[in-house]
Amino acid sequence: MSLENFLIVSAIIFAIGLYGAMTKQNAITVLMSIELMFNAVNISAVAMSRYIVPLGIAQNPQATTDEVVQFLLTGQVFTIFIITVAAAEVALGLAIVLAIFRQRSSIFVSDAAELKQ
Repeated sequence: MSLENFLIVSAIIFAIGLYGAMTKQNAITVLMSIELMFNAVNISAVAMSRYIVPLGIAQNPQATTDEVVQFLLTGQVFTIFIITVAAAEVALGLAIVLAIFRQRSSIFVSDAAELKQ
């Protein structure tokens, strides 16, 4: 597979997640859609790190310094941080959804908007 294929898959997954986050009323579905968008960003970050940096090293091997080698795992490290933030977001989001469900007996996003009053 090439970089373009990974970016196309990433864009499709991100678009599905965005559609789900914008159109669905169920809070659990909105959280799953946000997770899809996070995973699309992870795919693109790892693909960029995998294809772009080694290509630059292959084109000019004499320029391989410590700085260049440090960029090899940048996408993977960034993805680890995104996964960590996503796990915290899911835990906090589910806690909020459970609190709203206990109070309103509903998990619709429109019912959560009424809590501002």
